Amino acid sequence: MTTNPAGPRLLGPVEVRQLAAELDLRPTKQRGQNFVIDANTVRRIVRESGISGDDVVVEVGPGLGSLTLALLEVARRVIAIELDPLLAERLPATIAAYAPAQADRFEVVMGDAMRVEELPGPAPTALVANLPYNVSVPVLIHLLTLLPSLERGLVMVQAEVADRLAAGPGSKTYGVPSVKAAWFADVRRAGAIGRNVFWPAPNVDSGLVAWTRREPPRTTATREEVFAVVDAAFAQRRKQVRAALRGVAGSAEVATAALESAGVDPTARGEVLTVGDFARIAEGLAAQGVHPSRPSGPA
Repeated sequence: MTTNPAGPRLLGPVEVRQLAAELDLRPTKQRGQNFVIDANTVRRIVRESGISGDDVVVEVGPGLGSLTLALLEVARRVIAIELDPLLAERLPATIAAYAPAQADRFEVVMGDAMRVEELPGPAPTALVANLPYNVSVPVLIHLLTLLPSLERGLVMVQAEVADRLAAGPGSKTYGVPSVKAAWFADVRRAGAIGRNVFWPAPNVDSGLVAWTRREPPRTTATREEVFAVVDAAFAQRRKQVRAALRGVAGSAEVATAALESAGVDPTARGEVLTVGDFARIAEGLAAQGVHPSRPSGPA
């Protein structure tokens, strides 16, 4: 990774608090507003993400611009999605002041990342973000679904969520986020982040999750059908998958037939099944005339 000698100046504790004071900003837990105040941390996030000067990067929840400035040091272009109008309106001025040479490579989109349907400019190739912890998984799944051009990324989330996203079958932390993320990408834990690099300091630990896009399992089932099976299988973790799927299948007998045609032990539990297993189960249900669909709402 090379740094432009005329690259951005990064934000530290003094600058972050000064910007917040100018905006009369009081960070809210409701929107997961914990601003990074350590330049070494944002540089580390950019380095771990593996982005280069060819990448068009999507950032979610840029806040006051700490990570945005570090991304502009490296990326070809940064598109930031910000829900808070106060922050979205101020961000271009911050970029112009701290990264004048890169300001034309930056654009902010004001809106909810879970509801955005398109982004301006060239197709994005990477997602790098400090995701709001209360909506991190649905935002990640929505953007992976919406933007097939995304090839790689790194997100900072609550440590517990990072463990879930990166977990493999058989792990105690393996569940719905693990399987849904695995549909889109190879996912791995990429380190931990201390609480003292944030203002205000969160009351939970943070973790980095890196991912690389890969093709989903080859299946005749739709992603919605597979995800409906995943949701049902983990709705009651302790149940055997035959019993857990009885609701979507209509009966235990149909669920058993679908599982057997998929080559899955009906007495197994969801936490030992791979994303490929869930795809075959959805195919098995379709063969029985059952096409489950996910309820509307967060992933």
